[in-house]
Amino acid sequence: MSENNNQKKEKPQEDKNKEVKTSENTENIKTKDKTIEEKLAESEEKLLRSLAEIENQRRRFEKDIKDAFEFGSFNFAKESLAILDNLQRAKVAINNDEKLKNNSDLNRFLENITIIEKDLISIFEKNKIKKIDVDKKKFDPNFHQAMTEIEDEKSDPGTILNEIQAGYMLGDRLLRPALVSVSKKKSVKDQENKDKKEEK
Repeated sequence: MSENNNQKKEKPQEDKNKEVKTSENTENIKTKDKTIEEKLAESEEKLLRSLAEIENQRRRFEKDIKDAFEFGSFNFAKESLAILDNLQRAKVAINNDEKLKNNSDLNRFLENITIIEKDLISIFEKNKIKKIDVDKKKFDPNFHQAMTEIEDEKSDPGTILNEIQAGYMLGDRLLRPALVSVSKKKSVKDQENKDKKEEK
């Protein structure tokens, strides 16, 4: 009987062990399920990040291509401005040369230079290179470079009085600033000196 009792006592312990193992297995399965869900979420997040990075790279690449088309000729255009400058300087120099003024062919020669100058300006405009307008404009450091300041009571301070060298834009981008003279008010000391001279 004692043996039977021992066997009966052992059976409940075995059942308890089975129950413990079963609950452990259930927890292990739940843990595995969680890790699978977590892994799926992580994979989905990595995929979304990768897609976003690919999209950003595509946009950067498109912008680089657009910039290359628009501004790839930037340095060439900037250097070409020297040709236009030299043509304009040549016209002024020829007009001011006393020996050439007596030449009967001078006007035809100047007309030919003017034609070349107009053709070059036309080519620039077709390629979105435009001269910066400075006529009666306010000085803007984004487009102009002040070379001199001239006291002028007739103009507001900061008004462009004359252009020393033309400035140009390539599309919306500054190719070369316009070199200009800008008006300024007479200083107090200069005004006082002028008043003293008038008094004498």
